[in-house]
Amino acid sequence: MKLNKQDILNALKTITVPGEGENMVDSGAVKNVVTFADEVIVDITISNPSLQAKKRTEVDILKTIHEKVYEKAKITVNVKVDAPVKPKVNEIKGNPIPGITNIVAVASGKGGVGKSTVTANIAVTLSKMGFKVGILDADIYGPSIPIMFDVVNERPLAETVDGKSKMKPVENYGVKVLSIGFFTRPDQAVIWRGPMAAKALNQMIFDAAWGTLDFLLVDLPPGTGDIHLSIMQSLPITGAVVVSTPQNVALADAKKGVAMFQQESINVPVLGIVENMAYFSPEELPDNKYYIFGKEGAQNLAEDLQVPFLGELPLVQSIREAGDVGHPAALQTATPIEKAFEKLTQNIVQEVVNRNTNLPPTEAIKITTMAGCSAVNK
Repeated sequence: MKLNKQDILNALKTITVPGEGENMVDSGAVKNVVTFADEVIVDITISNPSLQAKKRTEVDILKTIHEKVYEKAKITVNVKVDAPVKPKVNEIKGNPIPGITNIVAVASGKGGVGKSTVTANIAVTLSKMGFKVGILDADIYGPSIPIMFDVVNERPLAETVDGKSKMKPVENYGVKVLSIGFFTRPDQAVIWRGPMAAKALNQMIFDAAWGTLDFLLVDLPPGTGDIHLSIMQSLPITGAVVVSTPQNVALADAKKGVAMFQQESINVPVLGIVENMAYFSPEELPDNKYYIFGKEGAQNLAEDLQVPFLGELPLVQSIREAGDVGHPAALQTATPIEKAFEKLTQNIVQEVVNRNTNLPPTEAIKITTMAGCSAVNK
C-alpha cells in the first residue's frame, strides 16, 4: 500500500502533544511528514523535556497512524525537544555536591510500604555492582537507615576538606551514610518545624565530606511536604523512584507522589515505580504465590501514569529480619532475594542512563512565599 501524506496529517490532527491543547499539526509541532510506499517518517518538536512526554508522543503517533491510516505501516518518529528559554529572573542556581554524579530520591506516598528497606537494599546492590554509593537519610522524623546498616551507635567524625571541617559519613557494606539518627537518642522524638528540619538537612548535604559517588540515594519521608520541597530546593535531583505496595490505599498515595515530581514547577523525572510486598510464597510451597495486598496494583499504576515499572519484590520474612539486625537482605548471595534486588537495581541504573541521555540536567527548584502561600518556581 502507498501511504498518502495528507491522510497522515489528518490522522495526526486528532491527537495533541502532552501538555498542549491544540492538535499537533495545527500547533506547528509536526515539522515534516515524508511517505514512500508503506513507510512514513514523522518529525515533531515538543516543548516538554520529560522522558514521559517523549514516549507518550511517539506512542500516540504510532497508534493513531496504525488505527486511522494503515495498520501495517512502518513508522519512524523523530521527537526533538525544544524547551522554551526561561526568563533570566527565573533561572535557578543549583547546588550540586562536587563529586556526586547522580542523586536519586526514593519516595513513597504512604508510610509502611518498605521505602527505607528498598533504599538500603538498592544501595548495597549498587555497591556490589561496583558503584560508589551513599545514602542521605532525609526521613527526619523517622530515621531507620542507621538500624538497617547496623551503625546506630556510630557517629560521624570530623574531616578537613580544603581547609574546612566537614562531617565524614559513617560507612558500612561499602555504603556511606548520613542520618539525623546519628545526632539524636533512639528514644528521642524529633519535634521540629519545617525550617529547623531544612537546616539540619542542608548541614548533612553540604557540610559533609561525601567524596566521589556514582549514586547518592535520598531516603525521603512518606507523603509530599516540606522536607521534599527542601531537598528539591537544595539539590538537582537526577530522578525519583516511587515505592508502593499493591493495595488501593497505598496506590492512591503513590499516585500523588508521582504527581508531585511531575508538576511543571518541580519537573523531576520519575525513573519508575517499585511494587514492594507484591506476593507471598510460603517456604514449604515455594512455587505458590499469594497476593495478600492485591495483584499487580503498582504495575498497573505505572502503565496508567506512563512511567516505567521497575520491578516487584516479594513479601519475605527474611527481608524484614535482615533489616532489623542491620544486614540488608541483598547482601545474601545466590538467593532469590538477591536476584530480585539485582534485577530491580539494574532497571533503575538503566532508567538513569536513559534519563541522562535524553534529558537535560535537573535544576534545583526555587521556593518563594507570596501572600501567605508557598509558591514553587523553576
